[in-house]
Amino acid sequence: MLTITIAIFIPFLAAIFVPFIYKRVRSRNIGWFVMAVPLTLFIALASFIPSVAGGKTYIHTISWIDSAGINFTTYLDGLSMIFGLLITGVGSLVILYSIYYLSEREALGRFYVYLLMFMGAMLGVIFSDNLMVLYVFWELTSISSFLLIAFWYHRKKSRSGAQKSMIITVSGGVGMLAGFIMLHTLTGSFSVREIIATIGQYTGESLFLPAMMLVLFGAFTKSAQFPFHIWLPDAMEAPTPVSAYLHSATMVKAGIYLVARFTPVFGGEAVWFYTVTGVGIFTLFWGSVNAVRQTDLKALLAYSTISQLGLIMSLFGLGSAALNGGYSADSVIYTQATFAALFHLINHSTFKGALFMVVGIVDHQVGTRDIRRLGGLMSLMPVTFTAAVIGSFSMAGLPPFNGFLSKEMFFESVLIIRNLDIFAMGPLWGSIIPVVAWIASVLTFVYSMIIVFQTFLGKHQPDRLDRKAVEAPVGMLVAPSILATFVVGIFFFPNIIGNYVLRPAMAAVYPPFKGAEGLVPHISAWHGFNAPILMTIGVVVLGALLYFFLRYWRGIYSIAPMRWNLDTVYNGLLLQLEKGSAFLTRTYMTGYLRDYLVYIFIFFIATAGGGLLWAGGFSIDLSNDASVTINEYIIILVMMGASVVILFAKSRITAILLNGVLGYSIAILFVVFRAPDLALTQIIVETVTTALFLLCFYFLPEWSKEKSTLSSKMGRGIIAISVGSVVTVLALVVQGNKMFESVSVYFEDAYELAGGKNIVNTILGDFRAFDTMLEVVVLFIAGIGVFTLIKLKAGKGDKDVEDQ
Repeated sequence: MLTITIAIFIPFLAAIFVPFIYKRVRSRNIGWFVMAVPLTLFIALASFIPSVAGGKTYIHTISWIDSAGINFTTYLDGLSMIFGLLITGVGSLVILYSIYYLSEREALGRFYVYLLMFMGAMLGVIFSDNLMVLYVFWELTSISSFLLIAFWYHRKKSRSGAQKSMIITVSGGVGMLAGFIMLHTLTGSFSVREIIATIGQYTGESLFLPAMMLVLFGAFTKSAQFPFHIWLPDAMEAPTPVSAYLHSATMVKAGIYLVARFTPVFGGEAVWFYTVTGVGIFTLFWGSVNAVRQTDLKALLAYSTISQLGLIMSLFGLGSAALNGGYSADSVIYTQATFAALFHLINHSTFKGALFMVVGIVDHQVGTRDIRRLGGLMSLMPVTFTAAVIGSFSMAGLPPFNGFLSKEMFFESVLIIRNLDIFAMGPLWGSIIPVVAWIASVLTFVYSMIIVFQTFLGKHQPDRLDRKAVEAPVGMLVAPSILATFVVGIFFFPNIIGNYVLRPAMAAVYPPFKGAEGLVPHISAWHGFNAPILMTIGVVVLGALLYFFLRYWRGIYSIAPMRWNLDTVYNGLLLQLEKGSAFLTRTYMTGYLRDYLVYIFIFFIATAGGGLLWAGGFSIDLSNDASVTINEYIIILVMMGASVVILFAKSRITAILLNGVLGYSIAILFVVFRAPDLALTQIIVETVTTALFLLCFYFLPEWSKEKSTLSSKMGRGIIAISVGSVVTVLALVVQGNKMFESVSVYFEDAYELAGGKNIVNTILGDFRAFDTMLEVVVLFIAGIGVFTLIKLKAGKGDKDVEDQ
């Protein structure tokens, strides 16, 4: 539907107008204009909920590159609806929060441009049906998130965090692109819907498994799964509104969306089940282990986000078991894991968004996020404390909060996998998954209690705070309060979301199961004293004990040195790459033009000459060649003589004149061959260049003869003769052979195809339009770079503003 297509572009259009509006309104007021964009989109998307819940989908296609099968097709179904509501709904609250959180001294215009760019890119990812269009928006999310993370670019940590996120997520995106191309090679289509419909006949192909792993590579890097999770903690150097938006509700959920969307494509394979489930479960465990050791509240939330993303990912992996062997009454039971994943996806966005905002409020009001300096803030900041309790207890999986409901479903899902034999999964695998899930949940309970008790209870330490602790302004409290209200409200009315939002999403993930009984379970807070509730009781009991004795056992983290981690590996690899590239650059960047020409000529000889040898292309046919006249022989001999004599010239003037002889001789050849337009162009170019050479060389010092050894002279001579020989042979081979139909035949109908009579203009403006557009874009980017360097050039006496 056209409305969905427009929804993608509205944030981009608004981003264009932000700088102009920012100049004409008060700095803070720009936020209200920006907030109207996601709020309007949220209301518009919400209006589709009844029809999408009824099973309707909306498709709209704009023709783009028909010849390549790339069209701008948008697709709204239950799965994209969930993510669209999160992107716009949480986005509205984040912008409201940022209006009061960010100072008017900040570059708010730039901040909201980046935020709107990111919002539009995320909407493009979830609504795109074409793989290539999806990839474009995917990388736009990486670029815009890089700009947001590096918003405080004067800080070294902000720049390095943005760089790390860019390197890891873009690398994953490139791998994902390769997977998309493989899928197109297999199915002949870029449409996700068409691939889902036809993939069954290609599962045995050789490209199927590599395509699966490359798609997962892109998903894992974006959703911060182990071992690619290391970018997310460093990305917390971004302003808190960015963290609340990107790292709880949107960017990190893009990888989750990709896995959910491609579950109907790859979900029936055992490799998909083991990879997604295994990586997710380990990420859940690893994130929770590292969260407990953190002393910075934002770092703690970063690792908790990694852990929760692993939980959601593992549930999608467990749910994919339902697709093995097709639909049956027995396989529907596995779909509960996917239902729990989608439910926890929504719940996590609410309680984690609220917690990020709470941490931002604490930092904003007291000037620190260090847990060791905090305490006793409950009575001083009661509203903030209430939101923190709701968010933390929901994350810990306690009632009466929405996290409890989805955590119970998580436990039930891992127990189902233990009891039933999936893909010949042995009893060891079936036991490991619930055990690791339970241990990670215990640690989740511990770090959730750390947030509440060590920040808001205990002894108040005003002397260790940068500012006096007071409650935040009402405007800053509205957004986390709304999210906290949703946390509680979803617990009491979960089936509203289950029936109207989760049901159509389940139909999108499981097309063969559409309408099947049991696909969407009834959500209830109490199912009696079953295994999941007993696991929860165990989590609370052991978690409370571990928290109470935290200071006694936390020292185990010091057993392994802090330098033994994946960050050290990443930094070491980056350092070695820099050293290696510097060494390589010093090796070939000698500063001498002759060396650079040698590299170019050797490469040309190896590729062109080697290609001829490899293809056996030394076939020369001169039977159809015209005879060479005496005039042409004379011109050629003059050119040969000038080119040889120029090598022995002892002054620049002589070399320039001999070079002119070569150029004008070529012009005469054009005249002989009846090409007056080329001859005229050659004469003009040669005259101008000769005059410029004379003008420039006039100011240069005397030309001193270079002293070279005999071996270097012989080497250069061999290269020169080889280049000339290869060029001559290539010309003769091309002239006497016709391996392919000439491309000029295509341009014979240029007027009918492109409506242009000038063939050169037609080629540039129509047949090579995409290439020409990219050239213009490159020039535009270069111009922006030059302009930026000029504008940001430090003035005299300016201090270094870098914050180490």
